[in-house]
Amino acid sequence: MAHFYLNETLIEPAVGDVIEVTGSEARHAVTVARLRVGEEISIGNGRGLITTGQVSTAEASRFSVRIESVSQVRRQTPAVFLAQALAKADRDELAVQAAVELGADGVIPWAARRSVSRWTGPKVEKGIQKWTSVIREGTKQSVRGWLPELRNLADTTELCRNSAEFRILVLDPTADRSMSEISLDSRDLLLIVGPEGGIDPEEIDAFVAAGGEPVRLGQNILRTSTAGPAAISVLNTRLGRW
Repeated sequence: MAHFYLNETLIEPAVGDVIEVTGSEARHAVTVARLRVGEEISIGNGRGLITTGQVSTAEASRFSVRIESVSQVRRQTPAVFLAQALAKADRDELAVQAAVELGADGVIPWAARRSVSRWTGPKVEKGIQKWTSVIREGTKQSVRGWLPELRNLADTTELCRNSAEFRILVLDPTADRSMSEISLDSRDLLLIVGPEGGIDPEEIDAFVAAGGEPVRLGQNILRTSTAGPAAISVLNTRLGRW
């Protein structure tokens, strides 16, 4: 499989064009991934465009590719967003990485009541930068045409306001209905995953009051790092993505 890189400035290239990638993306490709002249790679712009061609030059801080094919990937509908509670020991980042590789269309960092990890002050920008990097790497790993959207840090009240845009599914191991039992339609989905200590009952009540639906995955209790990706896998099957 061809290596995959991102260049968000790429617009309407044609077969035969030579495109150049610079900056950190190029440095990583040449010095770490050891990209060499003659290799076939793919470059996407994160908005559905994917080009493929052979590397024509490879230097320490830049490389160029002569385009041999151009394709456009449609955005999948309905969209599936993950509201991932902040968690300790990088478990939230593991969840985001796996969710992106599995097809999540967007991610919202959630400051849940029981979150041990907290983004405050300078940590907010640092956390957003880290999750941005995780999302990019997950997109490249899975060769995705569309770069998932990362939204701002939200608290429970702010998440509830998304009910006008999304059908909200709240992962709750005590819920009466399982993920495989609910009916799905054309509405975009927002999957809410709590921290290690679970979602506070008052927060579940708030989501329900906003139209959210508690659902469970099965009999087992999953870590916050695996619950979201597992649920997205179920939704991928239910929505015909897999």
